[in-house]
Amino acid sequence: MPASRRAGGIENLMFTLHIEHTIGDYDQWKRMFDSDPLNRRAAGVAAFRVLRTVADPNAVWIDLDFEARADAEAMKTALERMWAGPAAAMVHGPTARLSENVETITL
Repeated sequence: MPASRRAGGIENLMFTLHIEHTIGDYDQWKRMFDSDPLNRRAAGVAAFRVLRTVADPNAVWIDLDFEARADAEAMKTALERMWAGPAAAMVHGPTARLSENVETITL
């Protein structure tokens, strides 16, 4: 399996599902996110980051890290179903892109 270098050693290849969308009420959205409706751990999420843009605090980016590409692809499908259904009123213009981490260097 390919690996990426980091300070102190080698780290396994990871896949990141990068999500971007706009929300109307961050606190309401965050409560929904924290309720974990798709059970991130069981779905294979190894780590995640939630970011808000400085220019627009209602623009939210989420990075979900996975060890297995199939888990990331399954999560993307589940998110698309959720965005079309229960989250449609809260999340606007959602996009999700899958990438693989080919190199991480910690300085």
